[in-house]
Amino acid sequence: MVRGYIFACTGASQKECFERKLFGTSKLYGAAAMRVKKNDFLFLLNLNSDLLYGVFKAVTDGRFNIKPEAWNGAYPYQVRVEPIGEIVPLKDAKKLLKKLGVGRFSVMGKATVLKILELYRPSNIPMNEWYRFLTQAEGSASLTVSSEPKSWQLFGQTQKMKEEDVEEVPQLQATTLWDFPRQSYGKTPKGDNKYAGVTPAELIWNLVWRYTEPGELVVDPMCGSGTTLDVCKEEGRKAICYDIAPPASRSDIIQNDARKIPLPDNHVDLVFVDSPYGDNIRYNEHPDCIGKISSEQERFYDELEKVIKECHRILKPGKVLGWLIGDQWVKKEFTPVGFLLYERFLKYFETVDLIMIVRRGQASHTSLWYNRARRFNFYLRGFKYLFIMRKPLLEKKENETPRVINWTYYERNNKKKVD
Repeated sequence: MVRGYIFACTGASQKECFERKLFGTSKLYGAAAMRVKKNDFLFLLNLNSDLLYGVFKAVTDGRFNIKPEAWNGAYPYQVRVEPIGEIVPLKDAKKLLKKLGVGRFSVMGKATVLKILELYRPSNIPMNEWYRFLTQAEGSASLTVSSEPKSWQLFGQTQKMKEEDVEEVPQLQATTLWDFPRQSYGKTPKGDNKYAGVTPAELIWNLVWRYTEPGELVVDPMCGSGTTLDVCKEEGRKAICYDIAPPASRSDIIQNDARKIPLPDNHVDLVFVDSPYGDNIRYNEHPDCIGKISSEQERFYDELEKVIKECHRILKPGKVLGWLIGDQWVKKEFTPVGFLLYERFLKYFETVDLIMIVRRGQASHTSLWYNRARRFNFYLRGFKYLFIMRKPLLEKKENETPRVINWTYYERNNKKKVD
């Protein structure tokens, strides 16, 4: 399989990349870096000079902190590299990558990699011989860089290549509104998209990449069809997942009631929970399933609070819990499930943020139900809450001095135009 990746540097960090023969990146692009495999083709983009250096070959898989001290720890998602022959810089690199549709999140497939490799080809060597040399050559122990940058524009039209079977890498969400049109992502399914109340895999991916590092432990005490397990396996995290009634097809899900999690105190780096929102879905036939209790009853919140307490107990101080929950409207009665549950959270956790998750795949997402909502003056459920909560590092002291925030105010342009 032919694959390639773009790493980036600045004028200040390029020298260390070359001296260490090590490429690295921050968490923002870490998921792509961790997908690098030995013998993949790599290219280094200098963001200041707009030069693209190549050709390099990966001599390790992407790893976390191969050299923790490199770049003073700023770029811990790393891969060791070797140059293949003399390294040549291509001019106007950002324009080239834009034309090819290549980003730093991208995994480049064979067609795009071959197109870029062709731009580095010496004029006296046919492309088939050049590719054979690049794939068979051992990396060089020394690294020499051509003093003459090369212009890719001399090769004529360059455009986005049609790729087949290219691995998808999600991106971190930047706002408090998350919308995932598909339940899963990438080549392999995460969880079972036919499972009742299945969680969007990219939601879990975002929590995993924001709040954990490779090798850390994620726990899902109500994991359903195993979406959390599948995401963590692909992203290099350890995972322990439980369910009160695991699917027969998932031997890697441990049967357990979330109200009593068999793990030590202060042990876990991230907990994710997609709990029942009431008795609106028939999850399983287990008599103790919390999803058999109506969210209109106080007992529903009492039982979920037991789960909250267990999550708090097993989390390490300062670590994060993500909890997905939705409200209920049925037979002209609205139940603010999210608000009622959030009150329980505040007994144990600090709030990191509240995210709105667009609801998709609902049975009510039909023209019939949309028409009913308008005719009979009610609202279909359009979102769920994702509570992101942190276990406090220390108990809060009473009568703490309020924070002082130096806001930046901008003048409004209220001047009227004069004719």
